[in-house]
Amino acid sequence: MKKLLVTGASGFLGWNLCQLAKSEWDIYGTYFSHPESIPGVTLLKVDLTNFQEIKQFFSQIQPAAVIHTAAQSSPNICQTYPQESYPINVTASCNIAGLCADYVIPCVFTSTDLVFDGLNPPYSETEPVSPICYYGEQKVMAEEGMLERYPQTAICRMPLMFGLAAPAATSFIQPFITTLTEGKQLNLFTDEFRTPVSAATAVQGLLLALEKVQGIINLGGKERISRYDFGCLLAEVWQLPTTTIKACLQADLKMAAPRPPDVSLDSLRAYKLGYTPLSLPEELGRIYKLV
Repeated sequence: MKKLLVTGASGFLGWNLCQLAKSEWDIYGTYFSHPESIPGVTLLKVDLTNFQEIKQFFSQIQPAAVIHTAAQSSPNICQTYPQESYPINVTASCNIAGLCADYVIPCVFTSTDLVFDGLNPPYSETEPVSPICYYGEQKVMAEEGMLERYPQTAICRMPLMFGLAAPAATSFIQPFITTLTEGKQLNLFTDEFRTPVSAATAVQGLLLALEKVQGIINLGGKERISRYDFGCLLAEVWQLPTTTIKACLQADLKMAAPRPPDVSLDSLRAYKLGYTPLSLPEELGRIYKLV
C-alpha cells in the first residue's frame, strides 16, 4: 500500500482519519504532545514547527500523499495566544505544502468555515474571505501561503464536526452528552448556525479531495442548523433528557474569540464529485450504535 502521511494523528479529525483510512493506506501519523497508539498505524513524534525536522521526516518516510490536519484549532486559544499558535497554524502548513511541491505528491489541508464573518451565508468556494477571529485569520494565511507554494494543494474548508472521541481529543458532542446525562444545564446558542458533518463523513471528503481536488473545496453537510437545535436533535436520537437544554444567545456568553453568526457552507461542488453526507439524524444514529 502507498504511504499516507497524516499530521495531527492524535487529534479528533486526524485520529478518525487514521482509523478509517488504514485499510487502504500505509499510514504514518505525527503527534507532538499526545502520544497514542493506533493499531495498524505508525505514529511518530514530530515538531511540525521545526522545518528541518519535517524535512528529515519527509526524506525518511517518502510519503505518496499528505493530509495535514495538525493545528491549534481552538479559536479562543488562538485569540489569546496568537503568536504561539501562528507557527503551527501558518508556518508549518506553508512548509508542508512546499515539501509536497518538492516531492510532487498530493497535499490536502484542513481549513475552516471560520474564514468567513457569517453575515452573508451560505458561502461557496468563490466568496471572499472575511475572518473575524485570529484562528480564521491564521487559516486564511495558511490557505494563501500553501497555494502560493504549491497551487495543486487541496484546501478543504471543514464545517463543525462531531463523532467518536479520540483517546486524546473529543468533538463538541461529548461534553453535551456528559452534561445531559448528569442532568446539568446545557446552554446552547439559537443564533449560531453551521452545516455540521460527522468525522466519518469528513474523512470521506478528505480522501475524495486527495484524489480529485486542487484548490479550495467546501466539505459542509447538507443541513443548516443552530447549536440549540443540534443539541435537541442529539438528545432525541440518543434518548437523553432534554429538560436541561436552555436556549441562549452568543452575546450571553463572554469568550475570547468573536463568533460569526452563520458560516453555513455551500458544498455543491463536493457533492457533484461524490461527497455524500448523511442526514444529521442518520449521522448521530450511526455514532450512537458504535459507542
